[in-house]
Amino acid sequence: MFSTFFSMLQNFLLLATILASLISTTTSTIDDIESNDIDHSPFESNHRWRYEFDEVRLEMVERKGNQFVVGGQPFYVNGFNTYWLMVLAVDPSTRGKVTETFEHASAVGLTVGRTWAFNDGGWRALQKSPSVYDEDVFKALDFVVSEAKAHNIRLILSLTNNWEAYGGKAQYVKWGRAAGLNLTSDDDFFIDPTVKSYYKAHVKTVLNRVNTFTNITYKDDSTIFAWELMNEPRCLADASGNNLQAWIEEMAFHVKSIDSKHLVEIGLEGFYGTSTPDRLQFNPNTFACQVGTDFIRNHQTLGIDFATAHIYPDAWISNTISDLHLQFTESWMQSHIDDAEDLLGMPVVFAEFGVSDKDKNFSVSFRDQFIDMVYKNILNSAKRGGSGAGSLLWQLFPEGTDYMDDGYAVVLTKSISTSNILSLQSRRIQMFNSKCSWRCHWGCRKKKSSVDGLFSQHNQL
Repeated sequence: MFSTFFSMLQNFLLLATILASLISTTTSTIDDIESNDIDHSPFESNHRWRYEFDEVRLEMVERKGNQFVVGGQPFYVNGFNTYWLMVLAVDPSTRGKVTETFEHASAVGLTVGRTWAFNDGGWRALQKSPSVYDEDVFKALDFVVSEAKAHNIRLILSLTNNWEAYGGKAQYVKWGRAAGLNLTSDDDFFIDPTVKSYYKAHVKTVLNRVNTFTNITYKDDSTIFAWELMNEPRCLADASGNNLQAWIEEMAFHVKSIDSKHLVEIGLEGFYGTSTPDRLQFNPNTFACQVGTDFIRNHQTLGIDFATAHIYPDAWISNTISDLHLQFTESWMQSHIDDAEDLLGMPVVFAEFGVSDKDKNFSVSFRDQFIDMVYKNILNSAKRGGSGAGSLLWQLFPEGTDYMDDGYAVVLTKSISTSNILSLQSRRIQMFNSKCSWRCHWGCRKKKSSVDGLFSQHNQL
């Protein structure tokens, strides 16, 4: 019996030694990453860094508990937003800007982009009227997906908008009124059966689209990271949230009935609702709980695979930049990471975050500080296998597109400090993606264990 115990003790010590060595190696490598190239632009030819992926590695992203996985290995996200890619791709004179955007994103190691798979009515519309499409615009979307694939970047494709830009729910309601429906509010989008059928038909058309560049059906394309039901849905006509909740349930089921392979998310800003009154304190203002959304309740819907939240303290709190913005960001992120982990059991992606240069107190240094804070919160969660699965900067711009700038444009070739921060985060994230598969054998949940203790002591960034 003693010899058996002694043998077990030897094995335990051996495993502990291996574990400590792996942690030390990973930490050392991350520290080395921090010290290199920090004063050089990633766009200089002799300092350019990018992911080295074979095309075969662009496998379908899946979810395992509170983590994303690719080929059974964890996949943390460092990404960006560029909602207007399809529109630029329609015009041959601006199509090159799409390629340029992906090149810049790839140069700093970004692996996920978020963009619109809709443009309802109006200028360069994808969907000119219910179920009537402009093939040239659809081919432009095909081009965007194919270019993302060529640059090893996955896409989150949003299927409609809460806001009037690019049509959205307001355009669907206009179509309903034109068909003779008695609709009194844009929020009838969420409850009218005919209008909902318009949206469902659009979803079906996009998911079943065969890409004219790759010959791959969208619903089978691993380039697509996830489907987003709607950009920033709100239903002010029903503060209880019941109408929006019913719509989410119906549409999540609809998407999954067509495409069971891809992940699905809602597109929420992350506001807490009445299901968790104790969490209302984390909302940026009192209005946030009156827009019909509920971070916890909505994300508990069957068919929703991961949570999202956005971060805009300069729009939600005040348009005067201050340390209060950083304090809010810290608590906002931590509350959502904790709740995604403890209550939802799923990953959370901070799918939009940024700082507007229209603020009189704006400076690139503050923007860098803000971005760095978001990134470090993601890393702190990743180090313990938590639910903080990644973030998407709002928004990446190529040069020469200033006319579309909403104040949040980040042109990496013009900002060495910002591009270095993005590049550094990508390298850190790659370390977790490539080195942490062994960690999963020890469990990737928030536990007060000796393993977590080792990470907190040794894996400091």
